[in-house]
Amino acid sequence: MAPHHKVAIIQLYPKPLQVEANYNKAAEFIRKAASQGAQLAVLPEYHLTNWVPHDPQFPELCGGWKTYLDKYRTLAKELCICIVPGTIVELHEEAGEMDDKLINAAYFIGNDGQILGRYEKKNLWKISKSRSALGEIRSSSVLGTHSDCSEYGLNVNPHAEKLFLESALTSRAYENTCAVIFVNAGGPPGSTGRGTYAGLSRITLPFVGALGKETKDSEEEGMSIVDIDMEILDEAEKNYKVRADMDREDWHYTYRHNNFTERGPASSGKL
Repeated sequence: MAPHHKVAIIQLYPKPLQVEANYNKAAEFIRKAASQGAQLAVLPEYHLTNWVPHDPQFPELCGGWKTYLDKYRTLAKELCICIVPGTIVELHEEAGEMDDKLINAAYFIGNDGQILGRYEKKNLWKISKSRSALGEIRSSSVLGTHSDCSEYGLNVNPHAEKLFLESALTSRAYENTCAVIFVNAGGPPGSTGRGTYAGLSRITLPFVGALGKETKDSEEEGMSIVDIDMEILDEAEKNYKVRADMDREDWHYTYRHNNFTERGPASSGKL
């Protein structure tokens, strides 16, 4: 029988520069999740500081990153729960330029408090990804608003960003035959419209679509706890054989930007 994994997706509202208050609220959600049997809790990107890089307090607050990483490690061990604390912006004084000193890092903390993985966000559009220790599961923490879509796109469709997120997450689940854990920030109660956090935190699976009834259609702060049935992923792989194809010796993916010539993409002559 395939295992089940219970995951808490925490759609936190990160108050700008209120690091201690944001941590305390996140810890409260995690304690609640653990009391309901969750094995993994996932938070949004920039959940401690929000994203206000031009505020003079921002670098100083980012200098305390290790204090809060250690707090999450202690909390994970105390509650016996795995934690992905969104992303934490780290200040590294030894670097040269300020852009190099600030590192946006995602951690996977095991239920014994050990760090099982670390990822620095680089060369990604919108989403920072951290590989989970729970098999065919991918976790994405973001800080996304409706303003992430252009003025043109919103004039064409006021819900264009929602459409993008829903479509992209469903596609990722199918094309990788995996569960995608997507956790975005939520706004304070009553906040709606352009510039507010898009929310929509969910877990997306092949065949099933989006799960997380408390947050998947909401822009406000909240938490969903979702039971992931790994049998669904096994059956999706049997049907679509995506990972099986990628494991084949003759699997290749030759697209490169430098393969393009003035006349178009260079061809190897093979289909």
